[in-house]
Amino acid sequence: MASARQLYQQLTSRITVYPPKETQAIAFMLLEHYLRLRNVDVLVDRPIPESQVQPDWDTIVQRLNQNEPVQHIIGSTEFCGLTFRVSSSVLIPRPETEELVRLVTRDYAEPDEKASILDIGTGSGCIAIVLARFLPHATVHAWDVSEEALTVARENARQLMADVQFAQQDMLNVSFPLPDAPEQFDCIVSNPPYVTYSEADHMQPNVLRFEPHEALFVEDNDPLLFYKAIADFGSHHLKPQGRCYVEINEHFGEETRKVFEERGYTQVELLRDIHGKDRFVRAVRE
Repeated sequence: MASARQLYQQLTSRITVYPPKETQAIAFMLLEHYLRLRNVDVLVDRPIPESQVQPDWDTIVQRLNQNEPVQHIIGSTEFCGLTFRVSSSVLIPRPETEELVRLVTRDYAEPDEKASILDIGTGSGCIAIVLARFLPHATVHAWDVSEEALTVARENARQLMADVQFAQQDMLNVSFPLPDAPEQFDCIVSNPPYVTYSEADHMQPNVLRFEPHEALFVEDNDPLLFYKAIADFGSHHLKPQGRCYVEINEHFGEETRKVFEERGYTQVELLRDIHGKDRFVRAVRE
């Protein structure tokens, strides 16, 4: 009879394209997803019954060693304590984006504040859905240019029982007004494309080969393209004293902050993530 520890050791020895700590984390994710084995089950070397149905580990290891993200293989990932479906049509949510969500939830935590929130470039819907779940007094709208991404986002909202109004919109060419959206919002939040193509050489192959480039990259000659569009949109469609929150490229912190200042926003703050990198801008429309 095989044991949890034996299977864990087999997996970590066969997954060869990741550093040891990442390999270990992936093995734990696989055991949890397919066999409901927790980390403690590996530590105590829990037996695996012979009757337990197991996946095709050979195929899974092969896919991993071809740099396919483990989240795509199991079809889901965790974000802010919730399980989200992911696919090659959407970015895999990152821990830094959880920090962005926490900024918004802290500022709109008062239940008597009936906020209207817009998530621009929603992808998997992770930001909008968590805000709808954590801020039940808020009305949440979410836009994306990709219909494939919106299909994933709508399914996530259904599975997680989150009330979010989705719409297909290009943030660089917004068609407004919309019949189901307000003319102005209390809050705009966005994690837009911000990686320049010149940075691609330093990115992991599992990101470059399997995640949607239109959600990742921006041209080197205009790296702040989406922030300008968001700030311009917010200057007309944020209520007075409405707030805008964006995740940013760490290399363009001051430049992104100035985009909002130049468009008349006040209290423009450049905020760092848990790694000490410039990662967010928060701004208030006068």
